[in-house]
Amino acid sequence: MGQPVAVEEKASASARMVRFETNRSLTGQGHENFTTVEDCKGTRPAAVISRRFLESGQVASVHVFSNIVTVQLARGASQVGLTDIVRDLYQYWKPGMEPPSIESLMAQVEAPAAEAASTVASDGAVLDPRVPPHLFQRSKDARARLTGA
Repeated sequence: MGQPVAVEEKASASARMVRFETNRSLTGQGHENFTTVEDCKGTRPAAVISRRFLESGQVASVHVFSNIVTVQLARGASQVGLTDIVRDLYQYWKPGMEPPSIESLMAQVEAPAAEAASTVASDGAVLDPRVPPHLFQRSKDARARLTGA
């Protein structure tokens, strides 16, 4: 499941730099730099792809701008397999994976909160237990001032 990202690997002037051009924007118009896995916090596409690159052990740093990802290879590393990391960015389901059971999925769903029972006050107003009582009193006082009662 998911859609593969179309990616084109481009060489650069330096042998340790590799550029990937994708068919979708990863950062909008912002530049993002990552040098450690700790820098790659969150679920933004730029952070996820940078974390995967850095965890591969082949990459020393990552720069992402819009749809262009530039990586600096670690010393002695090659770019073999890095294109697959970009291509599989949005692949959530891969061949050979087992689907989760219904029981495990249902265990993750929170039980719906019980509906709060409304009560009726002596003046006929419906009191919702989620509203603090002092707000009901303030509303009642304001209504009395408005109607002159």
